[in-house]
Amino acid sequence: MFPIRDHNPSHKFPIINIIVILVTSYVFFLQITAPDFEEFILRFALIPRLVDFTDPVSLLPFIYSIFLHGGWFHVISNLWFLWIFGDNIEAHFGHIGYAFFYLATGIIAGLTQFFFVPNSAIPTVGASGAISGVLGAYLVLYPKHKIDTLIISFFGFFQQVSLPAGVMLGYWFIIQLFSGIGTIGLMGRGGVAWWAHIGGFAAGYLFVVLSGKNNRISRKEDESDFF
Repeated sequence: MFPIRDHNPSHKFPIINIIVILVTSYVFFLQITAPDFEEFILRFALIPRLVDFTDPVSLLPFIYSIFLHGGWFHVISNLWFLWIFGDNIEAHFGHIGYAFFYLATGIIAGLTQFFFVPNSAIPTVGASGAISGVLGAYLVLYPKHKIDTLIISFFGFFQQVSLPAGVMLGYWFIIQLFSGIGTIGLMGRGGVAWWAHIGGFAAGYLFVVLSGKNNRISRKEDESDFF
């Protein structure tokens, strides 16, 4: 499933969301114009085996890695998800609150990945963990709002359908969860950081639930029929 747009216009200008998109794009520009792309990644990426909690400098990649990406598809798909879902979460938390939320879920995502692969020498990069936090928050706040989604039909054709966010994001999370479980015992190999996605999503979900921010305003906006 790939989201095309949501039917949930924001009532605030998403300045922080736009800044995050611009900064991430600029960092990717620095990556692809660097003399050595891989060296750039290795310098700033989160590499679990190099983490030392007694050395604050070694913890900085938990932040740096949020803004790094492994390629064009990686960065474009991540920023597309952020563009669709991030504005509503920023409107909900406020500009400053959203900035802290985004960084916090990204860091927790990195910590989750580290917990499962503490001895891995493979660089972990990408905004996926922080964006997963945005998706988790969206699931709590707007489960019934429709998302125009591109899916592959049984006949192999692309088809656009309109799904409630609860269905689309719930399915997305289940895929991440089972993919993460499937990698247990295979850690240390390259690929998708499934546990970062899972940790970020859970953090975003819990931040909304535990903060009591799933208020009546958000619920009122979400009073449309489930289908």
